[in-house]
Amino acid sequence: MRVVLGVSGGIAAYKACSLLRLFTESGHDVTVVPTEAALKFVGVPTWAALSGKPVATDVWTGVDEVNHVRIGQQAELVIVAPATADVMARAAAGQANDLLTATLLTATCPVVFAPAMHTEMWLHPATQANVATLRARGVTVIPPASGRLTGTDTGPGRLPEPPDLYAAALAAVSAPDSSLRGLRVLLTAGGTREALDPVRYLGNRSSGKQGMSLAEIAHARGAQVTLIACNIPNVALPEDITVVTAESALQLQSVVEARAGDADVIVMCAAVADFRPKHYADTKIKKTHAADGADDSAPVIELVRNPDILAGLVQTRGAANTPLIVGFAAETGDDTGSVVDLARAKLARKGCDLLVANEVGVDKTFGQDTNTVHVLFRDGRPERTVGPASKRQVAEAVWDAVTELLERGHAALGVAETQAHLP
Repeated sequence: MRVVLGVSGGIAAYKACSLLRLFTESGHDVTVVPTEAALKFVGVPTWAALSGKPVATDVWTGVDEVNHVRIGQQAELVIVAPATADVMARAAAGQANDLLTATLLTATCPVVFAPAMHTEMWLHPATQANVATLRARGVTVIPPASGRLTGTDTGPGRLPEPPDLYAAALAAVSAPDSSLRGLRVLLTAGGTREALDPVRYLGNRSSGKQGMSLAEIAHARGAQVTLIACNIPNVALPEDITVVTAESALQLQSVVEARAGDADVIVMCAAVADFRPKHYADTKIKKTHAADGADDSAPVIELVRNPDILAGLVQTRGAANTPLIVGFAAETGDDTGSVVDLARAKLARKGCDLLVANEVGVDKTFGQDTNTVHVLFRDGRPERTVGPASKRQVAEAVWDAVTELLERGHAALGVAETQAHLP
């Protein structure tokens, strides 16, 4: 496939080198078209060496071959990564003041933009309007990832990892996957927080990245997605995904139960706290101070169990065994069993149709861009291990499993069988 890799002037340009290698090592013919600003970050020799082709930024190089027209005409895919606010604005306005924007005007093939910029620039109304304009013309604009940006800033605006960009680019030129078209998906993501006082809370390390990948893939496959986001800052998702927020387990339970009746598929990906403080302090809990300064006492926090939202959904769904319910379990393994052993026991207790067990630990899964999961089916079909893989690839595998159950008619599994597994 003849690919044009456009590179604009952002610090994430270095990631485009890895993306270029993924294309070339898979046998694609790649022409790199950087902007002049992009060369401030990665120079011409690098692009030429990795692509095996000459590199130019202006319309005057190779005039005899009319490159400003020919490159776009011959392309079978154009991907711009990173795509800065500036290059998207120029593309939306139809400008052609360098080789990249001229190429974009002459390309009739699928075009993909992968934005990368600071959060404020991404969320600015002008940028969002340009994104909407490009999408209305049939351009694929990949939502940026949320995470560490230049300096100490964090938020949406980070360029996704090269394997995810590569997969999204190939998806743009293949027949669209519409396996979830028309289905209503209710999905939870992030981690709940249980307040101790106005300042402190009990929480967990979930970043919400896996849940957001699940939402993006479901949306791309045609589903109507409602995402319940638990403490995920600056969620950047396609505009037509409905985002509802919840902080605590009880709030999450209330929102899920209110919306469950309208869903065809429910995916409980959020990390829900098992316990909450029995008593909430209306004012900040203070340290005590003895006169001699030797006081080392600390308050005793009494905990109570939070409701099992997943098991409750299974118990209350109708006799038709709908909606289809997917649970997630974060496991480390312990002296009672491996991650998979513990997941099997949890599947039996919960009774959901599908259980996805995350292997978690210090610097493993939580907050990372990769994940390893084990997919377990209630109907007894073979378990599947996915990973280590990007969270987007894990999301693809989970939705493939859901689609398989939908196609084979998960409603054949009676609710009586479900409830037989519950405590």
